[in-house]
Amino acid sequence: MSLGMSQPMSRPLRFMLITASPDVAAHAEAAGVDRIFIDTETLGKADRQGLIDSHRATHSLADVPAVVAAVQRSEVMVRINPPHPETAAEVEAALAAGAHRLMLPMFTRTDEVAALLAQVRGRVPVTFLTETPAALVRLPAWLPLLGAGDAVHFGLNDLRIGLRLDHLFETLAGGLLEAAAAVCRDAGVTFGIGGLGRIGQGEIPPDWLLGEHVRMGSEWAILSRAFH
Repeated sequence: MSLGMSQPMSRPLRFMLITASPDVAAHAEAAGVDRIFIDTETLGKADRQGLIDSHRATHSLADVPAVVAAVQRSEVMVRINPPHPETAAEVEAALAAGAHRLMLPMFTRTDEVAALLAQVRGRVPVTFLTETPAALVRLPAWLPLLGAGDAVHFGLNDLRIGLRLDHLFETLAGGLLEAAAAVCRDAGVTFGIGGLGRIGQGEIPPDWLLGEHVRMGSEWAILSRAFH
């Protein structure tokens, strides 16, 4: 696997929206959102992101069946907790609830990726939320484990915290994701980067961020709370 800067292919940028409301999910799907994101992550998140204005999970697996029933084509992804002793049970519960895809946050080691994939056994694809410096550095080691449909998403909030940066978008502005994006492109693995606000809003113009997604070959972005 090469660390060279391969050129991104032109692919459409697709969007996901965090919600556990069936009505909002159906409306988002009608507006063109391709993935509904149900967030059940709670372990350590409040302590980690206490001073950051970020999404805090209020969702549960009980929300999943109604959201799945409310959409026709959009994928319903469930973010579970970081690796912990009950991860296997959490995976089974999410799949039983009807999740179309799982997301694993805050992992650091290649064996954690392998363990999650072994538990899932290809029943649904998995997105690996790369948001710790260790996961980012070790990307070339764990990326070859991924199967068809599995993906990577670079989480800017926690990368900022882990790298002790001042601004959410310093990882982009400083070029810290360039090599990682190239590794994903070379491997043919779909990846996304952070989130997007509404055009005309926010400290950093969303049209600049859109340009970075296109330039780097990102295929997914999370729509911010400003959209609903």
